[in-house]
Amino acid sequence: MGSNQEELTSRLMDDIDPDLLEFIQLRVNTFIKWDLVQFFHRNPHTTDLPNQIAQYIGRDPRIVAPELKALAASGVLHEEELQGMRIYTLAPDDDMRQRITRFVEACEDRQFRLKAIYHVIKGLH
Repeated sequence: MGSNQEELTSRLMDDIDPDLLEFIQLRVNTFIKWDLVQFFHRNPHTTDLPNQIAQYIGRDPRIVAPELKALAASGVLHEEELQGMRIYTLAPDDDMRQRITRFVEACEDRQFRLKAIYHVIKGLH
């Protein structure tokens, strides 16, 4: 891809709400985290183990467990230890839940999804 094409792509993809961009870059910066955020948004009362959550989203538990831990560290999820097992639930923080809702609703728009995908891939490099 030529320099002009890269510039155009960058300009188009950077045209995104700054709050949502920050949410993607700092919290939903992998596709597994994206799946997890969508899952917990649709199932806000879920409290479960990493293996079960991985099964719900159709992912490998060995890959999902560290992503759950990272989402908890970033405030998206709440992590608790119960009888020696880690369990996860959606963070009770209203501001975070509103940010999650904004992100999930924005994902309904194809243009936003393309921009979000671009930023996730860009962040992986």
